[in-house]
Amino acid sequence: MKAITLLFLCISASVYSQSGSIVGHWQLVKQSNCVDDELGEEDTETQELIEDMKGMSGQTPQVLEFRDNNTVNESTKIISKRKSYNSKSMLYRVSEGGLYFLDKKSRTIIESFTIEKLASDSLIISNSARVCETKVFVRIK
Repeated sequence: MKAITLLFLCISASVYSQSGSIVGHWQLVKQSNCVDDELGEEDTETQELIEDMKGMSGQTPQVLEFRDNNTVNESTKIISKRKSYNSKSMLYRVSEGGLYFLDKKSRTIIESFTIEKLASDSLIISNSARVCETKVFVRIK
């Protein structure tokens, strides 16, 4: 049984290594949320309000740095807006099409995402709990 599990993990790891490695610096370039989906394309005033709200997020580039030792650092709160975790002390795990962010001390899952696309220059993930939330990253550096 352990041999089958190990074989499955090796196969899934080789699939990800063929399509690209997640290790490196990734900048958030686009994100959609459930508000966009619910409001849809009502009218121009609603669209202007949505764009104003997005513009309030600041001009600081939002960057995730995935390291070889399975730690991740985020320049600003990208993964979750909750204050209950330390964004400088997170771990990550890529497994079976999922990307999981874990608290470094307790090793509990903070957020989980489905990897929609992982290529050498782009990463697209969707929140597992709220499929309408998607984040698009491009590799930098």
